[in-house]
Amino acid sequence: MASCKGYIKSQFPTIDDDLYGYVEGILDSSKDDFEDGDEVYEAIGQVLHEVADKSENEVRKICKKLLRMLKGNTNDTTNEKQKNGVNKILTGPVHLGSMAANLEEDVEEMKSIWVTTRDDSMKVDARKLEKAEAKLQQKLEKRTGQESSNVAKNLINTAQANESASASQMISKKESRMENKGNTNKTQDIRIENFDISFGDRVLLQGADLTLAFGRRYGFIGRNGLGKTTLLRMISSKQLRIPTHIRVLHVEQEVAGDETSALNSVLEADYERSALLSREAELQALIEKEGGKNDPQIGDELSKIYEAMQLAEVDKAPAKASGILSGLGFSVERQSWPTKSFSGGWRMRLALARALFSRPDLLLLDEPTNMLDIKAIIWLEKYLQSWPTTLLVVSHDRKFLDTVPTDILYLKAQKIESYRGNYEQFEKTKGERERNAQREFEAQQAKRAHVQEFIDRFRYNANRASSVQSKIKMLEKLPELKAIEKEGEVTLRFPDVVPLSPPILQLDEVSFRYDSSPNNEFLFTGVNLTAALESRICIVGENGAGKTTLLKIITGTLSPTRGTIHLHRSLKFGYFSQHHVDQLDMNVCPVTLLQNHFPGKPVEEYRRMLGSFGVTGDLALQVIKSLSGGQKSRVAFALMCAANPNFLVLDEPTNHLDIESIEALGKALNTCQAGVILVSHDERLIRLVCTELWVCGQQSVRCIEGGFDEYKKIIEKELEA
Repeated sequence: MASCKGYIKSQFPTIDDDLYGYVEGILDSSKDDFEDGDEVYEAIGQVLHEVADKSENEVRKICKKLLRMLKGNTNDTTNEKQKNGVNKILTGPVHLGSMAANLEEDVEEMKSIWVTTRDDSMKVDARKLEKAEAKLQQKLEKRTGQESSNVAKNLINTAQANESASASQMISKKESRMENKGNTNKTQDIRIENFDISFGDRVLLQGADLTLAFGRRYGFIGRNGLGKTTLLRMISSKQLRIPTHIRVLHVEQEVAGDETSALNSVLEADYERSALLSREAELQALIEKEGGKNDPQIGDELSKIYEAMQLAEVDKAPAKASGILSGLGFSVERQSWPTKSFSGGWRMRLALARALFSRPDLLLLDEPTNMLDIKAIIWLEKYLQSWPTTLLVVSHDRKFLDTVPTDILYLKAQKIESYRGNYEQFEKTKGERERNAQREFEAQQAKRAHVQEFIDRFRYNANRASSVQSKIKMLEKLPELKAIEKEGEVTLRFPDVVPLSPPILQLDEVSFRYDSSPNNEFLFTGVNLTAALESRICIVGENGAGKTTLLKIITGTLSPTRGTIHLHRSLKFGYFSQHHVDQLDMNVCPVTLLQNHFPGKPVEEYRRMLGSFGVTGDLALQVIKSLSGGQKSRVAFALMCAANPNFLVLDEPTNHLDIESIEALGKALNTCQAGVILVSHDERLIRLVCTELWVCGQQSVRCIEGGFDEYKKIIEKELEA
């Protein structure tokens, strides 16, 4: 292998140690199985092509030469040396132990030829080696499932693994020979060092490092617009280099709608299962044909297929898929609906269900809680706590980040800082780091000032010249520490309103149904509720229970089927739709947007409105489509408040907002003088703001005592049932 190593290094000088270790492992473990150069090319050709820009013929020639080296035959020069007698060809096996016993008098000479002496500290402990090999063998048997699993893996390589069923998913697969023979050096850990990411002229990350250990769950956080989503997309598209054998899936786009049922759509995400079932059907068809029953090869392959199906628990897959769909809010009836019958939000849930079912080596989730109601979020939190592979999730839900991640990755100042523990632990550790760094900076500044004072005092004193020079050199060697730059605090401020005397808002025996409702069923009936300017009300319930419909009835967008609504004559609603951000004019800047909707005011007034929601400086003059999701939401808030509403009706206002902005929104809603009714699934915001909870469900809207804690108990009982 030493000659092979030198040859590989000479042909591929840019190959890194990880890839070389991978290639070496394949060659070493499979050298006795290779019969020709084509088999070597099948095993390592793909990797070698990635290392250097060589043609297929060149790589095939290199593989043939590597095979000759492995088999003991070198190049023509070596053969010529053998002919000239430089190397002797042995006519039979040589037992070196016997030679050592018979040549004791020449032992020193023999050692110089045959024996490489080593330091005892480098010797391998036999017992430890046996234990390590046993553990490795168990892992390999579990991973490959021995021969039965190999059948499944060979089948899966023939399947179309990159169908765009659950969005932007990039799954890299290995050739079957790599699967079966290259089991060494296939670490599932990911380490990307010293990389840069830019978006146009803007640098998002510079000299950053990212390490993802297999089996850990990482929460990826940071302010809006710093590049979190961009990083996930670059990982999924393989623009950042990760090991080719790691399967990556990024849940980013909704499932395409067709006639496939929701349940089958999830089952199809398991390509191994689909490949096994497809091959079984093909073999059964061959058996039914005349003469197929007597073909022993078909029978043997079918037996292996059944063994692989049993190992992959194919029979349990429908129940597992159904359980995931149920947890994400799909009733048993809905699981049989075709995917084309679902709205975009539900198709995103299907994409998430497919990802959870297929279990890639690295799962990338970007704000998964945005599409879920509180019940589904609680289920997802519990499900991901036992996630077996690596998870990288961008989220701004404080409760989710306290429950799911084992580590926090914090994006700040174009770098990624890693912290152990959940978000609560991150806050404590981050605070301690910043305080220690600030103390260290201040101590160094004091030391610099003291030394500089000495230098300035005795700079021109000949007797102190040597001391001054040593002090100057000491200052030059001191590391450059910087003061801790704290991120600017996010502030949101809603405009002041004129007080109104009650009653402000009242619903009396309100019922509603859509004309398209099956069997003319009512969404809710007999609703009796009241609200005032002091109200801080949150509407909760499962998706489809009528939360958004109730908001539209309150604001007058929809009329109740029965009952009446009493509104104060001076009541003016400000309605923030969950799709409000998507309805902005993306081709203008925020200042121009306000000018178009509320003309006739000076530019300074528009900038003041935007500044109330953190859209300041150059942000106010950037084209809206270039802003992050959270920044667009703040522009939408400014647009809503430019009309001076005195009652705020907010539908999912936290979507796309970062943690700091959600905290600022909670404080702003608590201090504003307008009434507030909101629909939200963010537990942190609900606890910060709301004093009253309206629950939609079972064709009613009711106010429950005990607030969010009581509602959460009800949900947990339902999930346990």
